[in-house]
Amino acid sequence: MDLLEETLAAIGPVDTSAAAQATARLDALTKPQGSLGELEDIVRRYAAIRRDPTARFGGGALTVFVADHGVAEEGVSAYPQAVTAEMLRNIASGGAAISVLARHFGYQLRIIDVGVALDTRSQALPGVTYRRIGAGTRNLAREPAMSREQTRAALEAGIETAHAAIDDGATLIGIGEMGIGNSTPAAALLAAFTGLKSEELAGRGTGLDDSGMRRKVAVIERALSLHGAVLSDPLAALGALGGFEIAAMAGVCLAGAAKGVPVVVDGFIATAAAAAAERLSPGLFAHMFFAHCSAEGGHGLALERLRARPLLKLGMRLGEGSGAALAMGMIESALTLYREMATFGSAGVSGKIQ
Repeated sequence: MDLLEETLAAIGPVDTSAAAQATARLDALTKPQGSLGELEDIVRRYAAIRRDPTARFGGGALTVFVADHGVAEEGVSAYPQAVTAEMLRNIASGGAAISVLARHFGYQLRIIDVGVALDTRSQALPGVTYRRIGAGTRNLAREPAMSREQTRAALEAGIETAHAAIDDGATLIGIGEMGIGNSTPAAALLAAFTGLKSEELAGRGTGLDDSGMRRKVAVIERALSLHGAVLSDPLAALGALGGFEIAAMAGVCLAGAAKGVPVVVDGFIATAAAAAAERLSPGLFAHMFFAHCSAEGGHGLALERLRARPLLKLGMRLGEGSGAALAMGMIESALTLYREMATFGSAGVSGKIQ
């Protein structure tokens, strides 16, 4: 059995008994019941996913997958493809937003080149793991973006990245990405998975003008028409419309569920990856937190259609896992309150009058 099949076979339901035990402790803390609002639901969900009523937090990891896309040749981005490699260097050197947030929160930062067009291995960037599937995908508007073998390899690169983070103590993993043009495959995937229209999902990405937006919508429509026959097959759909970094993030989602480690989904592109993972293993959303509602494209509409409730709404559309990092900080805060607050009994505080 290959790694992908092993991972899918290991995914089980979350532990509702752990959630119930967490609720009992939350209700015993020195506060009115339910007064921490959604923070209490975060604790219950974390305990259920971890299958651990103590909701112990071991550490966070941010996984950032970087790759290029053949569809960029259709003029769907306001920035040149060279920016992907330049941003890979920036993330590795500590200057990107996600680099700053990882330092701030003290989380592992794992940067993975899964297919940047410019191969930097001859002068390897410090902190970058090279799991290159290819030098960018093919143009999804003209042919499948990835072969079936490449799709599996990218998924397994994500699975192995998650395993490494967990082995180093992570009990919470955030997924993020960088790749010029990647909001186009993300929109195409979400259109295929949700039934929403291309024009509802397509966003301006790095700053497209109106003509660029019309071109982007037309490209997505052409891709959906071209690959329509395979879109009911989750693996084939991911290969036809996706990208190396999108498939790798989906792999992290699968591995987190198999290992009982919650995955925090960043924004628009990461949501497409999460939706692909859920198609491969229905019910997987129970193992994830959706970090925020991005200002990119139709992210809010997609979240509604997927019945996924984001933790934050900050008008962000940066990517890189930046929204995931901020949400992870909030999750960690909720867990700290749960573990460190006194109970009515331990503090000698009178409870509610019956």
